[in-house]
Amino acid sequence: MSKIKTPNHRRSFIQLSLGAAAAAAAVAAAPLATPLAFAQAPSKGAPRSLRIGNQKGYLNLLKGRGTLEKRLAPLNVSVSWTEFAAGPVQLEALNVGSIDFGDVGEAPPIFAQAAGAPLAYVAATVPRPQSEAVLVPPGSAIHTVADLKGKKIVLNRGSNVHYFLVKLLRQHGLQYADVKVVFLAPADARAAFERASVDAWVIWDPFLAAAQKSLGARLLADASGVVGNRGYYFSSQSYAAKNPDVIGIVIEEIEKIDQWGSRNKDQLSSELAQLWGLPKAVVDAVVARQRFGTERITRAILGEQQQIADAFLDLGLIPKQVDVLRAGPPNLA
Repeated sequence: MSKIKTPNHRRSFIQLSLGAAAAAAAVAAAPLATPLAFAQAPSKGAPRSLRIGNQKGYLNLLKGRGTLEKRLAPLNVSVSWTEFAAGPVQLEALNVGSIDFGDVGEAPPIFAQAAGAPLAYVAATVPRPQSEAVLVPPGSAIHTVADLKGKKIVLNRGSNVHYFLVKLLRQHGLQYADVKVVFLAPADARAAFERASVDAWVIWDPFLAAAQKSLGARLLADASGVVGNRGYYFSSQSYAAKNPDVIGIVIEEIEKIDQWGSRNKDQLSSELAQLWGLPKAVVDAVVARQRFGTERITRAILGEQQQIADAFLDLGLIPKQVDVLRAGPPNLA
């Protein structure tokens, strides 16, 4: 199979886990608010495997607890884990048949579908609009979104924040062409922001929180009322069709972790700070605005993804029209 072709800044999707990707997480017994659309396969049979690809983030918490392995053992399912640096690399692994399940942000699946990957959306996080935002320096004369006209803005090409900026500008009467966009990955973007060689930075957590805490960056606008900023859980079309019981259990365990995190934010922050190698004060800010919850895939949710795909086509970021519904589950509500 051919590898997925993404925009030049592959590391631009080091998302994470860190905020855009992944953010559903962590351990108590609460069922999904809406049942998942998975038929139940036989409970026992020949040995099966589940190969999970995860970024350094919330799925690590599930791995560390071992609860998924215990749930799947009676079904004769073995679990293996592979850590990836970014969403596009996970999706490449899916494309070549190396993993069966993973977590990713909004943008990488669009590129994956455009490249013909056998992607299946199996669940989504709740929207997390406060976890991405436009930042300006503390002394900036920019005080409204309209003030961005003619200004130089740095962001990650083809990422979730790229789409956020497009929608934000339109909401405030501006066009994408009204600003000067510079494409840089988070580390380089932060350096440019610190040097004042750009006027604004569009970024997600925890980079967002780190810039606020250590640089005194001022939040101009977050994604509230603009875009949802969801994370997604994915499988391959064939694995999801053959193993609906396994996929259902994985999502249930993720939701348990998520609900635990919502009730134990200080402990969640401590675990993520250690995992990410960041000061706890920074992660406290990430967790404080984090929204918790895992949802089934619906036609409306895939409609959100379709809007992103259409915007990326208009911007020339993908080579052809993508029909997001083709990656949805059967009997889509």
